[in-house]
Amino acid sequence: MRGCRVFILSRNWLAGELLFLALMNLLCVSLVAQQSPAATEPAPLPAQARAADPSGSKSSQPLAATKDDPSQSVAAKSTSNDRLFFALPNFLTLENSANVPPLTTGQKFKVVARSSFDPVQFVWYGFLSGISQAENSEPGFGQGGVGYGKRYGAAFADGTIENFMTSAVLSSLFRQDPRFFQSGEGGFLHRSEYAVSRILITRTDSGQQRFNFAEVLGSAMAASISTYSYHPRADRTVANTASVWGSEIGYDTITIVVKEFWPDIRRKLHKK
Repeated sequence: MRGCRVFILSRNWLAGELLFLALMNLLCVSLVAQQSPAATEPAPLPAQARAADPSGSKSSQPLAATKDDPSQSVAAKSTSNDRLFFALPNFLTLENSANVPPLTTGQKFKVVARSSFDPVQFVWYGFLSGISQAENSEPGFGQGGVGYGKRYGAAFADGTIENFMTSAVLSSLFRQDPRFFQSGEGGFLHRSEYAVSRILITRTDSGQQRFNFAEVLGSAMAASISTYSYHPRADRTVANTASVWGSEIGYDTITIVVKEFWPDIRRKLHKK
């Protein structure tokens, strides 16, 4: 739900990528609408219509059902249309969704692509690259416009590769669900423990609980690909790759915790 996997990620805990995470919005309905079922209930039929239909008020149900395309309804329940802090894509986080259909392989790739190439991401990577430039992270990139361009390209590639590896490629290979299902139950510690545990435990496409191979192996593969391909040669070491991998896991953990409590924060902000 994944992101920060950028060199910045590995080296800059201040800029942490709280928020890429995968994800697509396949014709979704807003979470607020999902939380307010009363608002979507069909209005009673006029007296004339009830008289014309011997089934009485029950006739309102099929009428309401025809307003929406069933295929769109299923897609809407599979992903969300949410954004962390009203900006960063959060399309793979679901609230109050214990019974939702699994994502197909095509849906996993589409949601990751939509999230990874969301316009906000271009600005976010520019921000991270600026911090890296100011701190002269990975000196091999150099300074000036050329150095910033290299950092920006590396940051964008790092985040995109990890998103696809964890939420699309390996999620499909191991048949695991890349979505985060918010708990919303219990106190702060209980919910925090649940969120942190999702790094190691995830739901399969069949609804069972399994070790999160997609996250653990996917982030390791992404760290290896980025470190040994386009990052400065001085950083192409096993120790640095392990550091990048650990940073990615750490940032993904923080991101999931933020996702768990974001709906509460959002509701408070809406009330204000």
